[in-house]
Amino acid sequence: MLLKSKKDACDQPGLMPVDEAISRICSSITPVATEVKPLFQAAGCVLAEPVVSQINVPSMNNSAMDGYALNIKDLKKSPLKVSQRIPAGHQPSPLEVGTCVRIFTGAPLPKGADTVVMQEKVKVDGDQVCFHTHIDVPRKGDFVQKIGQDIKKGHVLLSAGSRLDAIALGLIASVGQADVLVYKKPKVALISTGDELVEPGTPLQAGQIFNSNRYMLLSLLASLGCEVIDGGIIPDSRKATVEALQLAASKADLVISSGGVSVGEEDHVKPAIEEQGTLNLWRMAMKPGKPLAFGQIKTPTGETPFIGLPGNPVSSLLTCLVVVRPALGVLQGRGEVPAPVYRYAEAEFNIEAGERREYLRVRRVRLRPGDLPSQPMRVDIAPSQNSAVLTACQWADALAIVEPGQKIREGDWVKYLPMDYLMLAP
Repeated sequence: MLLKSKKDACDQPGLMPVDEAISRICSSITPVATEVKPLFQAAGCVLAEPVVSQINVPSMNNSAMDGYALNIKDLKKSPLKVSQRIPAGHQPSPLEVGTCVRIFTGAPLPKGADTVVMQEKVKVDGDQVCFHTHIDVPRKGDFVQKIGQDIKKGHVLLSAGSRLDAIALGLIASVGQADVLVYKKPKVALISTGDELVEPGTPLQAGQIFNSNRYMLLSLLASLGCEVIDGGIIPDSRKATVEALQLAASKADLVISSGGVSVGEEDHVKPAIEEQGTLNLWRMAMKPGKPLAFGQIKTPTGETPFIGLPGNPVSSLLTCLVVVRPALGVLQGRGEVPAPVYRYAEAEFNIEAGERREYLRVRRVRLRPGDLPSQPMRVDIAPSQNSAVLTACQWADALAIVEPGQKIREGDWVKYLPMDYLMLAP
């Protein structure tokens, strides 16, 4: 069966491509201010300057194993006397000619030693060590970690714009740097609009709906690396909308609204922002999520960017993941956020896209009985692709992307983005 996307009656020529909308928003946003943070508080932050090693790592030749260090030239004199014992963290004396030393992992090699033999490959008799050269002949440099083998002094460990994860923090600590210059966590204000919205736990009256977008977007923005300011629900009044937007803009680096940016009599966000700044209403070539607003709200200290998302929950979620997420990367100091790295799978559905790029809620299909390990990944489509059906997003673990006018038949390759990738800070 061929699923054909219905052409919306309000579709008009000149829909803005999704990538162009992302580019326009990202080019209009500047990163937040910077601050110095100790390493133990810097997880998830973005570097504002490169990290350059001021030392060699390791800083001395050391042993990679528990064993015995010697000069390879003395090996033929086996057995050798043990002349000293060197634990990690202790400074050794120079190696006595014709002897070996007991050494432990990470301990510095004494001057004159150039090889370590694992303790499992020797026989110890009192203070004498016999090396089994007939079984496994040691080679010069075995199990020696040389100065600068891992990191050389002056090496750029991490470039500006790098997000600090556990490995990055360990790397910085390994060169002795205790703090880093990073971009501050951006403050993002989220507001919901509409008299029809009520909070969960409140009895529904006629014409009302629960405000699911508020909780969904608050959680999503936090997981994308933001400090979220909850602006609550704005009632459908011009005065309340102006006051709420002005307050949000004065506190935040970015203001995001859910719903209320259309041109209806009860949609007050558009005139409220135009009164305080500038606003562009875009009709994106994206499904779901065609209506999008972007502008600036003037404040006493400057301007705060504004993004208005559609009100339908699926449209709101997907436009946040696809459009807002890369903009947050720029705001956080990541620089030019790279294009998504798409994956590919075989489609288990048929569809023909209309004039807009479609983001289909799909689930990756695992191997089934009889499939070979080399069987390509497949994706199945959610039964409903309606922009109000949030359960399809919970069912899905990926978004399949179908370009305008593209026809996908069962078995065709289709590109997709995993949901867990989209839920991570860019």
